[in-house]
Amino acid sequence: MAKPASRAWQRMLSGRRLDLLDPTPFDIEIEDIAHGLAFVARWNGQTHGDWPYSVAEHSLLVEQIFDGLNPGGDPCWRLAALLHDAPEYVIGDMISPVKAALGREYGAMDERLTSAIHRRFGLPATLPVAVKRRIKAADRVSARLEAVTIAGFALPEARRLFPIPDAQMLPDLQITLRPPAQTRAAYLARFADLIALIDKAH
Repeated sequence: MAKPASRAWQRMLSGRRLDLLDPTPFDIEIEDIAHGLAFVARWNGQTHGDWPYSVAEHSLLVEQIFDGLNPGGDPCWRLAALLHDAPEYVIGDMISPVKAALGREYGAMDERLTSAIHRRFGLPATLPVAVKRRIKAADRVSARLEAVTIAGFALPEARRLFPIPDAQMLPDLQITLRPPAQTRAAYLARFADLIALIDKAH
C-alpha cells in the first residue's frame, strides 16, 4: 500500500489549518496574516529600539514606497505590495544567507503560499513581471532605510548591499517601532482601505 503523502499543517488562531505543502485560498484569512506578520521580526531581531521591527511594519512601509514610486496606479498592485511578504506569517522571515543555504525547496514553498494568498484576495496567482519588479524596487528602498536606521549598517555597506537610484525617497520616510498589537491593527486597516479602493475602481 502506498504511503500517504506527508502533511505540514499549522493551526491558526482563526481555527484554520493551513497545509504548508499544499496551501489553498480557503484556509487563508487576513487576520491570521496580520497577526503572524506583526509578531515576526525583520533582520532576525537584530535591530535597535525597544520593539522588534516586524514584517507587518515593513510591509506597510513597502506599500507606502510603492505608491510613492507609482502614483495613481491600480490599487490591486498596491495590495500586492502590502502582501509581498505575506507567506512569512507561517514560514518566518529568513535572512538572505539562510534562504540561499536552504535552496530551491524554501523558494518553492514561498511561491505556493504566495499563489494561494493572491488567489484568496483576488490577485493573479503570479504577478506580472513588471509589477514584481516595481514591488522589488520599493522593497529595496525599505531595506536600505532599515539597514542604516535600525539594523546597524554603515552607509557605504548599505549602499553596496541595497543599491537604489540616488537614495530616492529616503529623506521623506520614517521607520516606525510600536507594539505588535498596534502594527497588526494598522496592517488590517490598510488592507481594508485597499480593498475599498479596489472595489471602487472595479
